[in-house]
Amino acid sequence: MMNPVRTPVTDPALARLAQEVRVRLSGEIVGQEAVLHRLLVALLAGGHVLLEGVPGLAKTRMARALAGAFAATFRRIQFTPDLLPADLLGGMVWQRERERFAVARGPIFANVVLADELNRAPPKVQSALLESMEEGQVTLGGHTLSLPDPFLVLATQNPLDQQGTYPLAEAQLDRFLFQLIVDYPSLDEEREVVDRALDGTAAPTEPLEPIEIGDLRAARAIVEGVWVAPEVRDYLVRLVRATRDPAAHGLRELEGCIELGASPRAAILLARAARAHAALQGRDHVLPDDAALLAPDVLRHRLVPTLEGEQAGWDSDRIAEVLLRRVTTP
Repeated sequence: MMNPVRTPVTDPALARLAQEVRVRLSGEIVGQEAVLHRLLVALLAGGHVLLEGVPGLAKTRMARALAGAFAATFRRIQFTPDLLPADLLGGMVWQRERERFAVARGPIFANVVLADELNRAPPKVQSALLESMEEGQVTLGGHTLSLPDPFLVLATQNPLDQQGTYPLAEAQLDRFLFQLIVDYPSLDEEREVVDRALDGTAAPTEPLEPIEIGDLRAARAIVEGVWVAPEVRDYLVRLVRATRDPAAHGLRELEGCIELGASPRAAILLARAARAHAALQGRDHVLPDDAALLAPDVLRHRLVPTLEGEQAGWDSDRIAEVLLRRVTTP
């Protein structure tokens, strides 16, 4: 077992920011604690999030509530089958009075972008997000324009068996830190949702000023200073490599079940997410349990089962469950 050599700490600035975000989200959303925690982790880790669930589960409300917690620019883009890349990124427009073309920036130029029902847009529009999500920039008319810092994409999608949806390409999915499944609320939670809607009430909270962008940048700097021991890094790498070559890691039951495993980017993003989770727990070092808790959400959209694997009941969540149970922790 790994013996931590760091001492537990709680940074007051990070704790205060996290508490304010939690208060705001709980005032808007009933239940969904695990999803809301991971949204906060993604915010601190600087990763994009894909929320999946059937219509009516407050996915858009979650994204809007998270964005509304900050004094940041926010844009909501409704993805539809007739959307064009220029509707997202912008383009070059002719300025008659100056007799020249100028850049017209699209709604992607915001701190927080809500890509609502992303998989209802055709692949050409989905791919238009690639450069912005990975590089933090957009190229228009030969000009490379930087996006605001911070830049966060919160995308929602309906399950793929819903009519009028297009599956996201693997390259697009790999840009997301998490794919989070938003499930139906419990009986008591659903009753509270109905009560709030009919009575026009919300969870009682004190009025809060928007959190400044500078405070978010400072919190991210704290997270970046969380220590990841060599033993934990080895564990992350072994976990991800086992998705590509399960037999080499003693996972014979997964042979022939995985068509596409996770890339090295998955290990990097998992480490960053584990840092944020550890910081929220008041620690300045990552434990293997931090990574294990978040690994299913990091791997869910990166594992593609084979046809034979799907027929045998192997989906990405079941594969991740076996990986976490069988890959040795330090």
